[in-house]
Amino acid sequence: QVQLVESGGGLVQAGGSLRLSCAASGRTLSMNGIGWYRQVPGKQREWVAGISTDGSTHYADSVKGRFTISRDNAKNTVDLQMSSLRPEDTAIYYCNVFDRAYWDWGQGTQVTVSS
Repeated sequence: QVQLVESGGGLVQAGGSLRLSCAASGRTLSMNGIGWYRQVPGKQREWVAGISTDGSTHYADSVKGRFTISRDNAKNTVDLQMSSLRPEDTAIYYCNVFDRAYWDWGQGTQVTVSS
């Protein structure tokens, strides 16, 4: 059974940067399309970015040009580099597959951007 663990969140001022990391036990992330998602309490979870098995990357319009998703196959992680952060990026960030039925969700990592 796969267990996803997100890390790297924190409090940052608007315009700042954070790097999130997604680790998985029980699965090899490089063999799956992996996405980052975010959720604000009371709202639906939204897809933010994804990286396919061929390495191609995909972004929601709201983060395009500011966020970069990448793989570290040696560490079995998928990272999300977030720059030029805005208060509206504040959310709990999760990782999961994006091209098949979801695995069990992890706890997520909180990102808070102050204005």
